[in-house]
Amino acid sequence: MSKRVAILTSGGDAPGMNACIRAVIIACQKANYTLIGYKHGYNGLLQQEYISLSLDSTHNLIQQGGTILHSARCEEFKTREGVVKAAKNLDKAEIDTLIVIGGDGSFRGAETLGEEWDGQILGIPGTIDNDIGGTDATIGYFTAIDTAMSSIDKVRDTADAFERIFLVEVMGRNAGFLALNAALSAAADYVVVPEFFESPNAEVTKIVSQIKAQRALKGPVSFIVVVAENVWPNGLNGLTEALQHHHINDVRPVTLGHVQRGGSPVAQDRLLATTLGEFAVSLVGSDITNIMVGEVNQRPVTVPLPKTWENAKPLNEARVDAMRTLMNERYNNV
Repeated sequence: MSKRVAILTSGGDAPGMNACIRAVIIACQKANYTLIGYKHGYNGLLQQEYISLSLDSTHNLIQQGGTILHSARCEEFKTREGVVKAAKNLDKAEIDTLIVIGGDGSFRGAETLGEEWDGQILGIPGTIDNDIGGTDATIGYFTAIDTAMSSIDKVRDTADAFERIFLVEVMGRNAGFLALNAALSAAADYVVVPEFFESPNAEVTKIVSQIKAQRALKGPVSFIVVVAENVWPNGLNGLTEALQHHHINDVRPVTLGHVQRGGSPVAQDRLLATTLGEFAVSLVGSDITNIMVGEVNQRPVTVPLPKTWENAKPLNEARVDAMRTLMNERYNNV
């Protein structure tokens, strides 16, 4: 029997969301399912703002950044009244399955919606932060690493030219995946991530020690510190001031910001998005619901939505060890 499927993108956009939408469209077309797309995340669901999605929508879509369905935060959906309204709207639209592409907040909203709506709910992890448990990677993460790495490479050029200290803040919400991997791939001299953050004083002591050790050995060389967002009190300005207190005055802060969420997705994100989108549609009509589809060891998996946020996702230990070794052999801590 033909099914009616709805899809939406919620929260922060991520490169590869469109590639995932494309995969869902094609898979639904093949299965003879009707597919609609709610615009502006959960706001579109509350306002019954949706469009029909067909193969015509997939032309040149896989390489586009952002999301053709647009995204937004939705305060109304955080209320019980909003969730009840969303459930009623899904019933009015005769939706059998809702597919939500997003991150932690989007999945929490989907779990709450499942308490009020009897239809099938499937989540697909789309966030550059890679902070979703139960999947090796999230859609957009690989592209964001490349974007951050490329930006750090450019910062290093001017840092070398003036032999200065540059502090580069990258995104990641409350996780250090993006900061760690961007720092490692760009050969940064130091990285600050929430998973190993001790205290401002302890971190400043280690940074200052490394700067002075390198300059004692090589002269006035440049030094790149990558900092995960939301980890340092008062942000990069706080770290800049702390270093200045130690008479390190040639410091320049750089915040990469939302540029990390844009751009054409790299191959890894396109492949992940395609795999997860097709796998999600293969579950339509089954008894499996209120789950996220992810990928572990290159195989698709299903994970109950609460499991995606109950335990903090650990950083890759091999990458942590590599960063500790390559940063500076004199010091043992990230």
